[in-house]
Amino acid sequence: MKIEIENSMNIGLLVKVKSRTWKKQRYFKLQDDYMTIWYKSKKAGNTHSTFSVSDLEAIRDGHQSEVLLSIADEFPADRCFTLVFRGRRGNLDLVAESADEAQSWINGMRTLIENLENMGEREKLDQWIGDWFRKADKNNDGRMNFKEVQDLLKMMNVDMNEHHAHRLFTMADKSQSGMLEDDEFVLFYKMLTQREDVLRVFQAYSVDGQKLLQSDLEDFLREEQLDEIDMQPHAKQLIERYEPSDTAKLLNAMTFDGFLMYLGSAEGSIFNPQWRGVFQDMSQPLCHYFISSSHNTYLMEDQLRGQSSVEGYIRALSRGCRCVEVDCWDGANGEPIVYHGHTFTSKILFKDVVNALENYAFKVSEYPVILSIENHCSVEQQKVMAQHLNHILGDKLLKSTLEGKAPVELPSPEDLKGKILLKAKKIGGLEENFNGTVEDPQSGEVSDEDEVRSTQRLSKELSDCVVYCKSVQFSNFKHSRIHSKFYEVASFTESKARKHLREAGTEFVHHNSRQLTRVYPSGFRTDSSNFNPQEMWNAGCQIVALNFQTAGEGMDLNDGLFGQNGSCGYVLKPSFMREVGSRFDPETPHCIYILKVISGQQLPKVNVKEDSIVDPLVRVEIHGVPMDQAKQETRYIENNGFNPVWYDTLRFTIHTPELAMVRFVVEDYDKTSKNDFVGQYTLPLSCVQQGYRHIHLFSKDGTRIPPSSLFVHVRITELE
Repeated sequence: MKIEIENSMNIGLLVKVKSRTWKKQRYFKLQDDYMTIWYKSKKAGNTHSTFSVSDLEAIRDGHQSEVLLSIADEFPADRCFTLVFRGRRGNLDLVAESADEAQSWINGMRTLIENLENMGEREKLDQWIGDWFRKADKNNDGRMNFKEVQDLLKMMNVDMNEHHAHRLFTMADKSQSGMLEDDEFVLFYKMLTQREDVLRVFQAYSVDGQKLLQSDLEDFLREEQLDEIDMQPHAKQLIERYEPSDTAKLLNAMTFDGFLMYLGSAEGSIFNPQWRGVFQDMSQPLCHYFISSSHNTYLMEDQLRGQSSVEGYIRALSRGCRCVEVDCWDGANGEPIVYHGHTFTSKILFKDVVNALENYAFKVSEYPVILSIENHCSVEQQKVMAQHLNHILGDKLLKSTLEGKAPVELPSPEDLKGKILLKAKKIGGLEENFNGTVEDPQSGEVSDEDEVRSTQRLSKELSDCVVYCKSVQFSNFKHSRIHSKFYEVASFTESKARKHLREAGTEFVHHNSRQLTRVYPSGFRTDSSNFNPQEMWNAGCQIVALNFQTAGEGMDLNDGLFGQNGSCGYVLKPSFMREVGSRFDPETPHCIYILKVISGQQLPKVNVKEDSIVDPLVRVEIHGVPMDQAKQETRYIENNGFNPVWYDTLRFTIHTPELAMVRFVVEDYDKTSKNDFVGQYTLPLSCVQQGYRHIHLFSKDGTRIPPSSLFVHVRITELE
């Protein structure tokens, strides 16, 4: 397999494309580690760049980016492909010299990504060790001298005195050559990464300090991890899965290496794997779910001058987003365009957005997508919009009520699998379609959603595409309770939603148990920043639209909430938010959340200065109902980002665990200025596994930064 990949990805001359006018030739090559892609300019000079296969999310073949579509007349689709990076990093659009060469690169890259995804914990560790060896081996002679080791320690965030470093180096140098070769470096790395914190736990349950018998492991799982599944087969399965020693396996035992592998795996992580797949009831009305939602999805940057791009839709949908937004305006040649009106943001065609929906709507989730339309088009171009929706989406576009009956409540995500719903203004209502009171006008007038109550001409063709999500202006909760229909959707800016929450919180929750509500960022957020979505979820608002292009706390919470239930974009609201008239008491404490932050592992450097070492601290934040909002911090550890140890205990009283989110933030302490962000991880409290757990950190961009992690002990004590 390796030889096949190597042959297909030998050094090749590819054209890197940024626009119709920016096309440059670059040499690309797969490095010997089968993990690194090297590339450099065709021009003379030694400067080159690299990226890791682990940075890649997918390979798209053909003209599947705006850049490659713009040069489709110059380069055929079978020579083009796009490298899609994780997080918010820009894509890399490439053109090969022939269709065969393009296919070789596409197949080779996809195989490498697949291999990486299928790697076991042991292989990942070996890969990681190999990466460090190559970084440290400056002169590429396959060996490391002591000076290279010292440089490596700085790269790895380790502040170690020269005497101790030299002692480890000498112990690892079995050949006494003054150099470390492959196996010797592995030994050096293991001594460097010795986990005293985990060893302490291991030895507490091991009779001889060398191994855990199956019965010892069962005791650990029962007493510490509070596992509630059938213990004997579970312990046996863990030994089979994580124990590297065949001898230990024959004894039904687990060595320290196996124990460490288990604790570093998905099963040993803080997120309960039981809640990774779709596990919730998906047959309730749409208004009973929180829905992952994007604001001004077409924007890649800010709200005033940023680039508009179809890529915004592809990225949001690929992250499980289920409600995307378009602002439509009249364009040239009778073609509607999408951009942030009355600003300098660039423009894209409405039909290109619809094509992206057709291609990407259901790649990561089969549950329905809501297309929220802000319509500024003339009746003529609205007709064109309706044509594009019908022609491109075909049966995926929901055009009528399910089973053709007059409905009394919203259908469920299960009922609407594979369907795209339009949220927009509509002439008349659903009932009139069934009792025959609507005539057949070509267009009609509807009141605007904003404060002015102006009217807008609406084409019947576009109006007919709206079924279960009719955009309406909100008056007040009393009016809604008496007059509003279940298929009507009100939209609020964050400030208006906060006002309703402040003045009529309970009524807001009840309103959201009957129909959908959309909340979007204030127009003052021209930098595309986000509000905290938690306060809107606290009110039961389903469509809390965020700027997906902007990293930070808002998107961390969104990713955290929707990381459960198969990342399908729908999360069932707590029962007290679904049942009209139900009450819940946010004043009564429900449980105590006790978290012992034990240690950190291989935290990334945040300061580019070579001599700079991280001074890490951990902040744990609870986001939830107002009484649960809390933050606590550990001490900071001076000059140790490699293996800091805290053993600090933090306690939180939780009143409404069903709505609580836990966010772990690691920062580099600075006494003279704001702390630097190092990494974070966010998850719902309901998904937390108790016991000794690793927390695998994410970058600011929302991508994993292996093997950076925290090691913690968790206890959640119910209060009577």
